[in-house]
Amino acid sequence: MNKHKFIQKRRPQWKKFEQFLREASSRSLSKLPADKISTFSQLLREISHDLATIRSRGWGHELTSYLNDLVARGHNLFYSAPPTNFARVYRYLTVDFPRLFRANIGYFLIACLLFFLPMGVSWSVIQNNPELASRVIPEEYLAQFDQMYGEEGGLNSDSENMTESDTDSKESEIGSFGDQRAAMAGFYINHNVGIALKCFALGVLLGIGTVYTLLFNGIFLGAVSGYIISQGNGDRFLSFVISHGSFELTAIAVAGGAGLMLGNAIIHPGQRTRFQSLQVRGLEAVQIAGGAAAMLVVAAMIEAFWSPADIPNVVKYSVGSGLWLIVFLYLTFAGLETDRRIQTQHSSGHLPQQGDQHR
Repeated sequence: MNKHKFIQKRRPQWKKFEQFLREASSRSLSKLPADKISTFSQLLREISHDLATIRSRGWGHELTSYLNDLVARGHNLFYSAPPTNFARVYRYLTVDFPRLFRANIGYFLIACLLFFLPMGVSWSVIQNNPELASRVIPEEYLAQFDQMYGEEGGLNSDSENMTESDTDSKESEIGSFGDQRAAMAGFYINHNVGIALKCFALGVLLGIGTVYTLLFNGIFLGAVSGYIISQGNGDRFLSFVISHGSFELTAIAVAGGAGLMLGNAIIHPGQRTRFQSLQVRGLEAVQIAGGAAAMLVVAAMIEAFWSPADIPNVVKYSVGSGLWLIVFLYLTFAGLETDRRIQTQHSSGHLPQQGDQHR
């Protein structure tokens, strides 16, 4: 059977399965009638076999991507409906989000190129030519950075020159430290998540808004870093940002990748209409952006409570390096066992029955 006849014969089943997915998305699969669940299971196994056939015969990336998406969504329904909201959130953060991230890692890599490359270039240029900083950063911001990271700034951890009155004043502020840190955590969450949501949401503008946001923030952050270091405040600055930067900068790139997914869903809908493509791919993009938002919440907590703490810089560098490693391991290996199980089931054409999914 050639490709045209195969598609003509199997397309009604694929469309029927899509209808099942739409019905099940509005309520739990377990709430569907028993006969529909049985039909759903049968269709899922058949489409999994179709996917294996198309892959083996090399009948095109678009068709493979279309069926792979159907199988993945169907498989997720079989493994959904955890018993509690906490369990659902835990599974999402430890399995679903990193799996979706890896499945769409190409978008993340493009976002990294658009974000980190301009950051590195502007960092280098401004560090070597600090007089150019005012062309990118407003003058009032430059003054704030000089004050914050300078010798007399709030991030100066040298306590040897503190006078007795300074010590008394510091002790009087201990009681309000927790409230101040909590307030700063709230500010950072609002600010950081706002950047990520902007990177993601502007993807609907054919991805152009996302590209602009990534480029702008990359250039701006690079210029800020280069300027502060050029003023001789590099140690205070880098020891401050190294810990929360692991989650924050990575999450911005992840959210940017999700925005590029939205743009690509509109530009290249494949065999779907643009609206259908946005519905399907948009749902995955939202889930990835949600994971980025969770990472930014972690970054905000670190930035508020750990980064400004009066701790030796060598400790901050050690912890910060460990956090970068944790982020890498999390995105690379979390949920990997589930990936392997799905690949095994796809290659064998065997998928679990509804009653077997939690065994």
